[in-house]
Amino acid sequence: MSLLRTFKALKPCSNLSSSSSTQESEPPRKPPKSSLSQQLLRLDDSYFFSSKHESKISITQVEDSNRGEDDHKRSIKFDAEEKEEEEEDETSIEFGRPGLNRAEFDYTGPFEPLVLSLNGETPIIQVPASINCRLLEHQREGVKFLYNLYTSNHGGILGDDMGLGKTIQTIAFLAGVYRKESDAGDASALESKKGPVLIICPSSVIHNWESEFSRWASFFKVSVYHGANRDMILEKLNARGVEVLVTSFDTFRIQGPVLSGINWEIVIADEAHRLKNEKSKLYEACLAIKTRKRIGLTGTVMQNKIGELFNLFEWVAPGSLGTREHFREFYDEPLKQGQRAAAPERFVKIADKRKQHLVTVLRKYMLRRTKEETIGHLMMGKEDNVVFCQMSELQKRVYQRMLQLPEIQCLVNKDKPCGCGSPLKQAKCCGRIVPDGTIWSSLHKDDSDGCDSCPFCLVLPCLVKLQQISNHLELIKPNPKDEPEKQKKDAEFVSAVFGTDIDLVGGVSASESFMDLSDVTHCGKMRALEKLMASWISKGDKILLFSCSVRMLDILEKFLIRKGYSFGRLDGSTPTNLRQSLVDDFNASPSKQVFLISTRAGGLGLNLVSANRVVIFDPNWNPSHDLQAQDRSFRYGQKRHVVVFRLLAAGSLEELVYSRQIYKQQLSNIAVAGKMETRYFEGVQDCKEFQGELFGISNLFRDLSDKLFTSEIVESHKDINISQTQKKSSLLETVVSEDEEEEEALCSSKPETEEPILKDLGILYSHRNEDIINCGRTTTTSQKNSDENFQFGDRRNKKKRKGLSEEEDMSSSNREQKREQYKMVAKFKGMEILEFSRWVISASQFDREMLLQDFLERVK
Repeated sequence: MSLLRTFKALKPCSNLSSSSSTQESEPPRKPPKSSLSQQLLRLDDSYFFSSKHESKISITQVEDSNRGEDDHKRSIKFDAEEKEEEEEDETSIEFGRPGLNRAEFDYTGPFEPLVLSLNGETPIIQVPASINCRLLEHQREGVKFLYNLYTSNHGGILGDDMGLGKTIQTIAFLAGVYRKESDAGDASALESKKGPVLIICPSSVIHNWESEFSRWASFFKVSVYHGANRDMILEKLNARGVEVLVTSFDTFRIQGPVLSGINWEIVIADEAHRLKNEKSKLYEACLAIKTRKRIGLTGTVMQNKIGELFNLFEWVAPGSLGTREHFREFYDEPLKQGQRAAAPERFVKIADKRKQHLVTVLRKYMLRRTKEETIGHLMMGKEDNVVFCQMSELQKRVYQRMLQLPEIQCLVNKDKPCGCGSPLKQAKCCGRIVPDGTIWSSLHKDDSDGCDSCPFCLVLPCLVKLQQISNHLELIKPNPKDEPEKQKKDAEFVSAVFGTDIDLVGGVSASESFMDLSDVTHCGKMRALEKLMASWISKGDKILLFSCSVRMLDILEKFLIRKGYSFGRLDGSTPTNLRQSLVDDFNASPSKQVFLISTRAGGLGLNLVSANRVVIFDPNWNPSHDLQAQDRSFRYGQKRHVVVFRLLAAGSLEELVYSRQIYKQQLSNIAVAGKMETRYFEGVQDCKEFQGELFGISNLFRDLSDKLFTSEIVESHKDINISQTQKKSSLLETVVSEDEEEEEALCSSKPETEEPILKDLGILYSHRNEDIINCGRTTTTSQKNSDENFQFGDRRNKKKRKGLSEEEDMSSSNREQKREQYKMVAKFKGMEILEFSRWVISASQFDREMLLQDFLERVK
């Protein structure tokens, strides 16, 4: 399909009403969630050809049924004159957006204090009215939660989603505890003889804490213990001239012995997930803090492993989860084993009980809220698309040559018997070192016998090379900033993997040609990005473009210059004192269309709500990094629907990276929130017996070019996610209501133009991440039964209204009989309908057949 034909297929996603009066009277509607192709079909084509239309256009918007909201359908009709006026209005709205660069916590509530203490308690503890009047309702609940932890003389976790105001809630809580009745501070910490407060946070958000205290509670005496003048601040602290001390994690790790000797009243760790590693010096330093009132602030309580939960809660509330060994045996292992795709039913049952028990315990020490639960009604919503881009032919050939290198073959064959006749495996015999490998020789240039960890020292360098090939071939070329010896070794590697294609990329040296670096011919992701950005920019969308690699940002910068897009950039080299000004300029300037950001530098403390398109160019092994990047735009103050595009190279290592992200996110939802998650994978983390398709070196360096790895796993479970209990046995078939069938058909239907559009964009496959994560419904038994009764009672009336034939009505009757039989089998099993449906989903085919056989024998 040509580019012009692709542009002709793009249609607008409009949320305008037919008149301004209607728009004012109706509540704001959330745009429909849909597939990637359907999103592209909604984009405006007026940029590419004439904006004049003779006929009127009707657009129907349907809310996503999975969100549990009522379906909204409305037709918006406008003629050519009205469309021109609306386009002018859109321009002023899109590019003006005054005020979006502010945090926008300007909600005005009742001007009265928020009482925290119980009735009859003296003195009365309350948040000053000047702060309380600007708090949202969920923030008031958070302040009360923090005060309950304080009065209980133990710590806890405020685990709200990013962007829900954890900083503001903390400041309001401190203002109440320290009895800051007014700007004058009627009862200061010095008068009440309370100790000072210590706030430990990433260095990138130190200035944010300062500004928030200045804005919300300027009556606090705040000092920063970071960089120069630390000794002077320490003297001031000892003289009781400081009420709140803010320091960074790195500074506290070094100065821990000095600061731990102070009698802190409260210690607060912002981004507390930094305390996930019990072996780190930072964790050891934080454990030495004397106070029991330790509060952790984090939107990602668990990132990689369930064991991180124990480390975090052992710091805020020591002993709350038992001993480390008890936690591992009672919670960690059962939850992981129960999530295995082929786990026996008894494992699944045990995991479900332990999950519920763990959530009950955690709720005593943690308050966790999401954006959807709190401020979802104030925002337009977000779609998180995972887009699998086809690698260029050159990328595929280079990737295949990389997999055939002796270093990778050594790792893949490490467990095979050695060819020398020794009983040892190759990794402990002749395959321990790879003297003829360019990567191995570069790592061991001073030791021809290798290191103690050979050959496993090769894993990380090889993974980095594969990821670089997946993103852009220029990344594997020698970096001019490296030492000459390393550049020489990198040039040898480049020559080996490019082979006969070396002339296509301009040789082994790093290219200095602007035109070559900005060309998208040999980069699959940039080809897709080029066409997507063309449609976004034409509509006035503002884009955040994230990458983990600074060199990749350099290439993307040249690409943006070639296309004529106006952009800003922020990475690790950007001075801290300039970062906020760059953010403010991007939010306020209508000319700035794109913001290039390093994922590492821009993950925290940035509020970029003027952007409504987010592109994550390369995935991270830690899913929280990608989620934090998304939340730079999707936070309180965002006025538009946010659409995220995570670009993955199909058939490469990045598919495995994303699959592990799914696995980690699911474990987090299970352990932290007690949610049901679809069991996609056979692999179990940190278990050599069940490495499955996810874990182990062999999986890391597996050739995935002949298949769509992720789609095969996801699609194999798609029917289970939709119908819940679609099985071979007719007795165990769940009867879906007519409305549900229509909704599913609507969601699953693909327009005829979908595949050509995606193919022309260089996209092989795509899905929404929210459709994969947390697919299990949380409907209670009583709700489900009432829903079933309503569906049964209304089914015949629906069929009569629709004029269905008698044969179709007979089919409906059969379905009702099957449902009744399904209930009988559930009763025979001793379960309620919902519990039994979960059992059917998780049970093996053999278990289901045995149950059915026992039931039929009992009936006879």
